[in-house]
Amino acid sequence: MSPESSGCRYVRSDSVVSRVIGGETLIVPVHGDVGDLASVYSFNETGTRIWEALAEPRSVDELSAVVESQYLTTAEGARSDIERFLEETCAKGIVKNLGVSGTER
Repeated sequence: MSPESSGCRYVRSDSVVSRVIGGETLIVPVHGDVGDLASVYSFNETGTRIWEALAEPRSVDELSAVVESQYLTTAEGARSDIERFLEETCAKGIVKNLGVSGTER
């Protein structure tokens, strides 16, 4: 299911740890209680704000509203950025797509 699918909700994966360092969020996947340091990801300020919002399940519309309220961007620009962020982070297992029903996929 793609990020633009109506009603899908997304949330942080519970198989990663994150820390904010120097204004960027670093994400480390964890497998069997061991961090995978070969796969460290970092988010800029906007990505960090999205990541913070994903502490709870959110829809694309909700995430777009967060970005629009904090940054000078259009609704279309915010939505496009959110969809790309979700597509990439879901593919890497950093974010989970809960689907329309809100249950993990």
